Amino acid sequence: MTATQVFLLPDLGEGLTEAELLNWLVAVGDEIRVDQPIAEVETAKSVVEVPSPYAGTVTVLHGEPGQTLEVGKPFISVAPVGAPVPAAEAAADTYREEEKAGSGNVLIGYGTPGGSGATGRTRARRSSVASLDSGNDSASPEPSDAEKAADDLLLLRTRVPGKLGAVISPLVRRMAREHGVDLGAVHGSGDSGLIMRKDVEAAISSPAPATARPADVETPVSVQAPSPTPTPAAGGADSRTGLGISARTPVKGVRKAVAANMARSRTEIPEATVWVDVDATALVELRAGLKKADPHKTPGLLAFIARFVTAGLKRFPELNTRIETNSEGSQEIVSFSGINLGFAAQTDRGLMVPSIRSADKLSARELDGEIRRLTAVVRDGKATPEELGSGTFTLNNYGVFGVDGSAAIINHPEVAILGVGRIMDKPWVVDGELAVRKVTELTLTFDHRVCDGGTAAGFLRFVADAIENPGSVLADI
Repeated sequence: MTATQVFLLPDLGEGLTEAELLNWLVAVGDEIRVDQPIAEVETAKSVVEVPSPYAGTVTVLHGEPGQTLEVGKPFISVAPVGAPVPAAEAAADTYREEEKAGSGNVLIGYGTPGGSGATGRTRARRSSVASLDSGNDSASPEPSDAEKAADDLLLLRTRVPGKLGAVISPLVRRMAREHGVDLGAVHGSGDSGLIMRKDVEAAISSPAPATARPADVETPVSVQAPSPTPTPAAGGADSRTGLGISARTPVKGVRKAVAANMARSRTEIPEATVWVDVDATALVELRAGLKKADPHKTPGLLAFIARFVTAGLKRFPELNTRIETNSEGSQEIVSFSGINLGFAAQTDRGLMVPSIRSADKLSARELDGEIRRLTAVVRDGKATPEELGSGTFTLNNYGVFGVDGSAAIINHPEVAILGVGRIMDKPWVVDGELAVRKVTELTLTFDHRVCDGGTAAGFLRFVADAIENPGSVLADI
């Protein structure tokens, strides 16, 4: 018989080490096919449906919704179609976890949360004094083939049609066998007739012909598991400020990834920032004229600026590179044959930076379509790893938040980020006369290791000139 296949949680994106399980799309006992989605997980970059590489019957789901799972650890176990599900083996593992929790009042095979409580069982001493030895029990001997066969027979006799076996734990079945308890005659008090330990204990304590001397029988003692120590949350006073603590929020998922990347950027990159005010009146008027002629297919202002950025990066390719450190400690500047333009998008899950692949080959209208598509994708949490982590330069439109400028943090491992502030009416001198113009601020933060200020200023000035005189620039790009 082909062995059960265990699917390990794969790396769902470049360098990811963990993912949070949001929801199982299958259940134990379901038959699944290859590439069928089996679960939804949230990585540091997006929400992803995980497909199964195996076909067969689901035997074990290795995780609960809300749990953070490590890449490379068991995710789901699948048995071949038609093969008997190894219920006893899986149940034994579940029961061991249940024993760690120490609870005697749970459904057999379902366990209790926590898994960290101490547990112990007692054995009646061969003495007239009713005393108990509270020491830890030793490992039970491995059951023989005959015992396993008897267990399987009991399991079949106590199975609820269409449900789980009424007795799952092999230890409980052995306890019933040693005490001569007929599980077929025991009414399970659990859901769907599931037989719990207390049902077997009640059957043992009820008047019936004994098959073993009580003094020789190992009797489980129901021990309630201690409540897990809660993580300090609301309440209490902060030792530094003296103020009451209202809440503690775990740093995980997107926020954890953003925090790690931003901290690394500020730690590793010697950044510098240059900025310039730009008269965007001509660009605003150009777009207004296009919109009047074709209201449904006119690119947004950000798409035009993105087109100017890709043209500028071709002239100043130093800003479209990456620094790599070799194993011996030496560094190289890696240049690229194309441009993957990332842009910052605010979502309910945090700041995301999807990238437009080969953006240098797209027109302003095509860039506009990709910006709209990718924005919708990341806000729905459906962006792929290729759409998130493949950028070579980032464009950040923080003007949508109503601010003029920002000393942005470079999106590591990139070497530069261009920010665009809000466009607003400001006094501006035109041909020696004061006028009201549409003005915005461009801010470029760059890695000083890859270029000097002259290169950064040249790129920034190119984009600014394109915004101020779009007609003349569009003829060359």
